[in-house]
Amino acid sequence: MKKDLISIKDLTTRDIEDIFSLTDQLKKYKAKFSKVLEGKTLVLLFQKPSNRTRVSFEVGMYQLGGNSIYLSPSEINLGVRESIQDVAKTLSRFVDAIVIRTFEHKNALGLAEYSTVPVINGLSDFSHPCQALADIYTIREKLKNIKGKTLAYVGDGNNVCNSLLYASAKCGLNMHVGTPKGYEPDKQVLKEAQAIVRPRNARINLFNDPDEAVRKADIIYTDVWTSMGQEKETLARKKIFKRFQVNRGLVKSAGKNALIMHCLPAHRGEEITDEIIDSPRSIVFDQAENRMHVQKAILIKLLK
Repeated sequence: MKKDLISIKDLTTRDIEDIFSLTDQLKKYKAKFSKVLEGKTLVLLFQKPSNRTRVSFEVGMYQLGGNSIYLSPSEINLGVRESIQDVAKTLSRFVDAIVIRTFEHKNALGLAEYSTVPVINGLSDFSHPCQALADIYTIREKLKNIKGKTLAYVGDGNNVCNSLLYASAKCGLNMHVGTPKGYEPDKQVLKEAQAIVRPRNARINLFNDPDEAVRKADIIYTDVWTSMGQEKETLARKKIFKRFQVNRGLVKSAGKNALIMHCLPAHRGEEITDEIIDSPRSIVFDQAENRMHVQKAILIKLLK
């Protein structure tokens, strides 16, 4: 692997396979890895609030024998109180790795450029690599063989969608993206993902009709319609995305055993109904747990 994990675009298929193989070992032999990062310190540099990202990294680092430090938005005020360059150079003298959770992707890129220790993108407006890796790992865990399987992503073509496109392409997983017109994923990401997946005998297709997107899908995935920083668009988005709600009717259009995924937090009653997220076919909370296991593998890869 490269020094940093900023985007799944930067990973090879072999990198992803190695992360997943190590994750299998971490889940099976937890005690074996209890001191592997002993003496190492991870700093969590967050501009946005978090539940899963913070807890999964903190607990994961602890289980590997290391330490973690959380820096809230008010403590650093990245780029305002102190420049990204100075923050990166200073933290590199103190800690062994940095996780950044930021509004703008350029902040993650800038931090990685000036840091001499590994930088992990814990979320940006463009990319959410740890989430997508945990998602594909969960699909692999549930379906055993992902070749020939189809992931249908329904909703906003956001950072999670971008990362899923790269991850699906590199793993040879078919992906359908269903979004309203004007809310498609990044055009360049889509183009690159389609080029990557083509030699792998898989396909990535874009739809503006949710029923078409989920037809014969093995997994239905959704995310919030309004991400942090887009709150002014909430009312408009509720109207535009109404047809894209993952509910009983939409699920009927998919394969009869289609699994349900959501990266959380969920706005129940908006992008997904209680009936579906709490159904036996939902693997949402297995998906959430796997964030920690996959991130432990990433930490070991980058720090060892």
